[in-house]
Amino acid sequence: MPKLNLDSKRSHSTLSNIETCEKVQSALEPKYHKVVRKLCLSAGLSDKLVNRRWNVLASITDKDLLLDPFTQSHYDDYANNIEHFIGTVNVPVGVAGPLRINGLFANDDYLVPLATTEAALVASYNRGANLITAAGGASTLLIGEGVTRTPVFAFVSIAEAAQFVSWVVTQYDILRKEAESTTTHGKLKDINVNIEGNHVYLVFEYVTGDASGQNMVTIATHKVFHYILQHCPIAPVDAFLDGNLSGDKKANAHTLRSVRGKKVSAEVTIPAELVKKYLHTTPENMVKFGKMSMVGGLLSGTIGINAHYANALTALYIACGQDAACVAESAIGITRMDIDQQGDLYASVTLPNIMVGTVGGGTGLPTQKACLDILGLHGNGKAKALAEVAAALCLAGELSIVGAFCADHFSRAHHKLARK
Repeated sequence: MPKLNLDSKRSHSTLSNIETCEKVQSALEPKYHKVVRKLCLSAGLSDKLVNRRWNVLASITDKDLLLDPFTQSHYDDYANNIEHFIGTVNVPVGVAGPLRINGLFANDDYLVPLATTEAALVASYNRGANLITAAGGASTLLIGEGVTRTPVFAFVSIAEAAQFVSWVVTQYDILRKEAESTTTHGKLKDINVNIEGNHVYLVFEYVTGDASGQNMVTIATHKVFHYILQHCPIAPVDAFLDGNLSGDKKANAHTLRSVRGKKVSAEVTIPAELVKKYLHTTPENMVKFGKMSMVGGLLSGTIGINAHYANALTALYIACGQDAACVAESAIGITRMDIDQQGDLYASVTLPNIMVGTVGGGTGLPTQKACLDILGLHGNGKAKALAEVAAALCLAGELSIVGAFCADHFSRAHHKLARK
């Protein structure tokens, strides 16, 4: 047997590593060659501008897939919702229900449109909705509402920060008038103060009517922000419109004790025989699973305890023209299951951060309005009901998925529905 030359092998390996490093370095270096696929600078929406963009894209994909006749006939509807428009994406929409809700604002049997590409999702929510309806419906309670924006001001010292705060707290009525001068729907509800060293964060909290309200509160706070800069006796060293204390589009623990958007609780009591009929398990198993998964959530560092609020909220938000990125914060909440004195299952969800509106944003787009119309919740006076529907939908999903795990049907359902 020939003798292995270790030195030769090591040299070859070293050379190979050097070559790999050189390739990586070359790949990661800045490049300044001329851009080939260059889009027009204007972000507007017109036939001329859309055609100019497709002159660049036509060699990449089929224009008709994104720019179908329906989309072309609704240019005017999209103009205020997007820049550099090239078309629309069709997302499959299913409907779950009927979901019976006994709430202060949502009080009906609802058919809930859900936009998703995830197989088994609508089937799961449909099962949970039918279970809740068979049990008499979910009781929902809108606990509070408020949307925040949090400007931050930096000073030379804590003493200056304290002087600034002393001035701000005397200006509430003036600041409220400045904020509300920018909107016919928004109302400044409160201003809270947070001091961190020589930094001051002001938390402006608004109610926003039937709009989700994030643009509304940004514009209102911008007006107040500049009033403060022009009139405060202690000039800040630095100041920014938002200091990231609002929790906007980020998972955060603060709202568990307060509210951002709309805070809703939903509950249902389900007789043991219905648990067996619909979920093929028992209340005892579901409560055991809930306790063990709660510990798992704590071990993983999750904020709040729930199985999959994000599935319900994302599908509902996309279907109904909501800001889907808000799911990052809206999917925070607590699911709890207990057994009552009769041996039946009590289940509740509390979501402090539901960001929904029934006017403005994407709610007026043709297909999104159609989905809100299915719910009967498009237009003024409907946002609180939509928030209660969102909470009840999450409750339906929690029951269904926990039941699937307890009956060992979770994998089987995905195998059956997601694989062809």
